[in-house]
Amino acid sequence: MSTVDPSLSNRDLRPTAPAQRTWGFYNYTALWFSMCMEITTYQLASSLIAKGMDWKQAIGTVLLGNLIVLIPMLLNAHAGAKYGIPFPVFIRAPFGVRGANLAAILRAVVACGWFGIQSWIGGNAIDAMLVVIWPGAQRNPAILWTCFLGFWLLNMVVVWRGVESIRRLQAFGAPFMFVMAFALLLWVHFKAGSFGTMLATPSRFHSRGEFLRVFFPSLTAMVGYWATLALNIPDFTRYSRSQSAQSWGQAFGLPVAMVLYTFIGIAVTSASAVLFGHAIWNPIELIGAFHQPVVAFIALVAILVATLNVNIGANVVSPSNDFSNLYPRLISFRTGGLITGFLGLAMCPWKLLATPDAYIFGWLVGYSALLGPVAGIMVADYFLIRKTELDVNSLYHREGIYYYAKGINLRAMIALVAGVAIALVGLAVQHLRYLYDYAWFVGFFAAGAIYVTLMWLAAPSPFTERAQETA
Repeated sequence: MSTVDPSLSNRDLRPTAPAQRTWGFYNYTALWFSMCMEITTYQLASSLIAKGMDWKQAIGTVLLGNLIVLIPMLLNAHAGAKYGIPFPVFIRAPFGVRGANLAAILRAVVACGWFGIQSWIGGNAIDAMLVVIWPGAQRNPAILWTCFLGFWLLNMVVVWRGVESIRRLQAFGAPFMFVMAFALLLWVHFKAGSFGTMLATPSRFHSRGEFLRVFFPSLTAMVGYWATLALNIPDFTRYSRSQSAQSWGQAFGLPVAMVLYTFIGIAVTSASAVLFGHAIWNPIELIGAFHQPVVAFIALVAILVATLNVNIGANVVSPSNDFSNLYPRLISFRTGGLITGFLGLAMCPWKLLATPDAYIFGWLVGYSALLGPVAGIMVADYFLIRKTELDVNSLYHREGIYYYAKGINLRAMIALVAGVAIALVGLAVQHLRYLYDYAWFVGFFAAGAIYVTLMWLAAPSPFTERAQETA
């Protein structure tokens, strides 16, 4: 089986060559700093303040959620660095060479929604910049939609230039955003008078029970925020020089960057409550409220760079590979990126960002019920069933050990459907609401346990014997 099946491979899906493994510790740290330091991260933190938390409760929620999601992130990253394979190829091991398409498309659809959200934010930032220069453009829907589509087109240009342009964009964006984020914090500190004033907004919860009713779904949302990257992180670690480079870069970059930037979001949102009498969770709206044209223009340029950074890194690489995996002979990375862009428009991102409730409890918690089970099956298969050993050649062939029954592993499909169903039942049955509030956790552990059980029960089958020989 030396010749790769062309229906399962193209240039973008094949294992990376040694010459392509150029990413080191700094690149992965920069990747996370540039992806964390953007508007939706800010809104993630500020929405916790808007929901009633004080700054210590919000920071603790964010930190705990990101430490939790870092675990499956690093576990799934291992295969990418070891074998140089992208996410849609990696999941052929548990789901089968054809069944992997379902899991990949679940991830891709969520990425399309995020792509639309980020494009809408970027369009709003450009619109706000125009208002600073030309006040007459304020509240003009035609101008806003033109800015939105213009930023969307800019993203498409970067996609067309390929993955290496993404690495260069992240390397530049990370230090730039680090400086701009702290500049924003110092500017608002100057306006509010002191950090004590900025962080003076008290918790609105009068009992532990009130707090926990918001805390648990918020924690799930924190995990759900990066649940997408926890799946497709092999798309990035396949370019790593070593396991240590990607693991240490991520272990440092993700929690540190998230805590730093969410603190900025929390502090600035708390300051807005002091300065304006109510919390303003949208930074674009907040910047405009100060009526400082020069400062507003600089801040909005920073928002634009940040949004472009994260949109390309987090929301294009994975779905481009996922769509390519559907039909490798016809869909390249570039074509997959274009598909992502158009689907992002179709998902009406302006509705997903309408309120903190729609953003956290609708969008983030909702899709975590879909991605948690996929992550659970991936981790269980790679570490418990395969013991980190994969037959890479069989991942690209229909007659290999990952072909299962006509290319589909029914055990993985059963585990996936069961994990999603268990998590979503909380929406239909009120006294089981906690299952939905913990959607990612419920789906991850339920699907993983069901998958391992079904695979072990099938131990006498020819497949299992071959898998054990391969391992």
